[in-house]
Amino acid sequence: MEMAVRKIITLGNPILRQKAQPVSKITKAEQQLIDDMFETMEENDGVGLAAPQVAVPKRIFVAKWEGETYALVNPVIEWRSDDLVSGTEGCLSIPRVQAEVNRHLKIRVKALDRNGNKIVIEPEGWLARIFQHEIDHLDGILIIDRSDDLYWVVTEVDEDGKERTRLIPTTKSAIIAAFQKRKTPVRR
Repeated sequence: MEMAVRKIITLGNPILRQKAQPVSKITKAEQQLIDDMFETMEENDGVGLAAPQVAVPKRIFVAKWEGETYALVNPVIEWRSDDLVSGTEGCLSIPRVQAEVNRHLKIRVKALDRNGNKIVIEPEGWLARIFQHEIDHLDGILIIDRSDDLYWVVTEVDEDGKERTRLIPTTKSAIIAAFQKRKTPVRR
């Protein structure tokens, strides 16, 4: 089977707020889903993607960092370091929004790989952040739930024709309202 780019669902879709279901058996369907998720993540310049983001409520996520790729099925965080680090995160399901989120510097995750083999990974730094972000998705948690430091990302063109990005402070309720408006059909 060929890989396909799947549609990423956005804030307001109830699947993003559901706790994803464990995978009981990794079949060709899950293998295809993993391949499609990698393709979708790459196409959208992401570093991680959870199955609920492509409207599949299963406990699977993929990630890519520093040339390494990861596909985790039924991941569980077994341990978290006491050290927390703040960092700016975006989310493919909440486009044009960023948040300052505190995450554990290092974690230990047990999971199955794409072939059903048990694995344990101890990511740290940015990779640990990616894993925590994606595991949050599997539990129906979004970056807007993890931070009060939220920003709209606005790209403007200055008088010299150069693009410039500005971060405009916002609130969780304003973000939710903006995404609800996007779902409202135009009345004629």
